[in-house]
Amino acid sequence: MKVQILGSGCAKCKLLEQHAREAVAELGLDAELVKVSDADDIMEMGVMMTPALAIDGEVKSVGKVLSKDQVAAYLREEK
Repeated sequence: MKVQILGSGCAKCKLLEQHAREAVAELGLDAELVKVSDADDIMEMGVMMTPALAIDGEVKSVGKVLSKDQVAAYLREEK
């Protein structure tokens, strides 16, 4: 499983990344966490507002910082 955090590196992006890492660890998943910060790459995924969360290339959330539990819910759906 590939978990992507899309964002420029702002405080909200970093917080979403932290929540994603915590959710992956809590669920004991073998997931690769990737930070996507290149604006062109982010726009290619159809995202115009960050932070955003994508799982296996599919955008799940845009423009908000999900809690650890919200990220975990998305991860459980993809398992």
